[in-house]
Amino acid sequence: MTEERPRAAEVVDSVLGALADPTRRRLLDLLAAHGEATATTLAGQLPVSRQAVVKHLAVLDAAGLVSGDRVGREVRYAVRPSALDTTARWMASLAADWDRRLATIKRVAEAAERDTGPARPD
Repeated sequence: MTEERPRAAEVVDSVLGALADPTRRRLLDLLAAHGEATATTLAGQLPVSRQAVVKHLAVLDAAGLVSGDRVGREVRYAVRPSALDTTARWMASLAADWDRRLATIKRVAEAAERDTGPARPD
């Protein structure tokens, strides 16, 4: 049986769920700044325990946002950009849809204003 790639909607849902927590967003920021780090190193920069960091990293890993590679006794985590890229594309598409809708509303409003002519005081 071949393994199917997750659908984009599932990826976006998972990423947005993972990013809903400020500690997980901070972990991503730290990993992006340092390239890779261990849970112990990350916990030293956050007001949470190492165990809490490991749990947060597991959520980020499940969402496809980070990966952990074992090096000896340590697990080093790094950002995986593909899930973020998928989410960014979805957000850009959503923004483009809203831009089109707003442009249509603007055109309709401007056409209505031209059709009624300038307002005359009574």
